[in-house]
Amino acid sequence: MTNLTLRQLRYFEALSRFGHFGHAADACAISQPALSVQIKELEQSLGLPLFERGPRSVRLTAFGETWLERVRDILRAVDELGEMARAAQDTLSGSLRLGVIPTIAPYLLPSLIGALRASHPSLHLEVRETMTERLIEELGEGRIDTAIVALPVDEPSMAELPLFTEGLMLVRPFADAGRPVPSPDALGEMRLLMLEQGHCFRDQALAFCNLQGAARRDGLDGSSLSTLVQMVGAGIGVTLIPEMAVRVETRSAPVAVDRFPAPQPARTVGLIWRKTNPLADQFRDLGAQIREVAAELPRPD
Repeated sequence: MTNLTLRQLRYFEALSRFGHFGHAADACAISQPALSVQIKELEQSLGLPLFERGPRSVRLTAFGETWLERVRDILRAVDELGEMARAAQDTLSGSLRLGVIPTIAPYLLPSLIGALRASHPSLHLEVRETMTERLIEELGEGRIDTAIVALPVDEPSMAELPLFTEGLMLVRPFADAGRPVPSPDALGEMRLLMLEQGHCFRDQALAFCNLQGAARRDGLDGSSLSTLVQMVGAGIGVTLIPEMAVRVETRSAPVAVDRFPAPQPARTVGLIWRKTNPLADQFRDLGAQIREVAAELPRPD
């Protein structure tokens, strides 16, 4: 046990995450044989196997599953030691691993990245785009530092900082332009196009329409807002998209965009991070800059 190294623990965590020596080696920027040697030496030090090796993948043993939880605690604590030094500085610098959900990333990131480059030239930004559930998991494991999501996430280990609120807009075929905006109940009787399971925006839209997923009438699911808007332009149905997406997603589709009457459906966008992360003050400063950038984004009339 005295021969364990922090590097071996990181290699072990990566292999447990990918379940494949080649993919884990790529993530760790080492060769596959070198990774295999390090894992074998780790298992020899422990006197127990950590992985069951198959022809194309590996999986954790029962002991490996238990050990993984402790290893992730150790790696997270080590990372936070480094973050304590960064927290003593007045501004963000070094590497920042930022997560963003797909219904925000394409519309906010281009402006945000430019603003951060100008205000924090020594900051190296690494962006991870995926759905909320995955971002929360990766935050908890210390693989990202903070994330831009729709609030609330209701995760006790996470701090939440609300940033701004934006409305949900109705997108209909262009032939419907000028017609009365349907009520939420009426939307439930229409062919409502939604994002696929796992997107929090899907849940928000269904809640506005007072629907459960199974209660939709003849609906279709898409993997992106762009797909949904293009299907609406083809006359397949109607959909809802956030305000910040309107300018980008409707510029090449024959659709009509309308606001709902009050009370208008909306979502709150915010920043989340682990409560134990010592960079909380820097994340609040980052949140203030995100607010400024979001306020400058073009919105529909």
